[in-house]
Amino acid sequence: MCARSKSSDRDVTRPFDNAVIQQARALAERYQIVLAFEDGEWYGHAMEMPDVMADGKTPDECVAHTREALAAAVATMLEQGLVPPVAAQQGQRTEQVNIRLTVEEKAFLESTAKASGYRGISDFVRSSALEATRGAGVSRRTGSRRFAAGSAREVARLRKGAARRRGFRR
Repeated sequence: MCARSKSSDRDVTRPFDNAVIQQARALAERYQIVLAFEDGEWYGHAMEMPDVMADGKTPDECVAHTREALAAAVATMLEQGLVPPVAAQQGQRTEQVNIRLTVEEKAFLESTAKASGYRGISDFVRSSALEATRGAGVSRRTGSRRFAAGSAREVARLRKGAARRRGFRR
């Protein structure tokens, strides 16, 4: 097991600094929410942060819960000195990059993108590449951290649903 970091010594139930949570909520409001209806419940995550999830009985409730989960995840990133993802709608994408794939690679990327809630390969590859290279050349570590909203029961249900959806796609 690795040594405890400075941030792990903090109480996770403590409130965020008011300025940090306000900044985080402002960023979270710009994120695009992806909704799915399954087993009588709505599940949501942001296209920019697919690992941050929440649920609700109605689409509006799910979006509100997902935005609050995103705000908490972004606030945590800000406190740790990490750079949160840029909103997908921010800035106009005018440049294009072409890559060659085998048929198998393309099929794998398509199924992974869909299972992760992305509209297609382009969004998935862009998000994955940016996440993998975020902070490149900077001394601080930006590692990939997973955040989930709600109770352990909700998280287990989300994972079960994701695993079930992946199983159907193969």
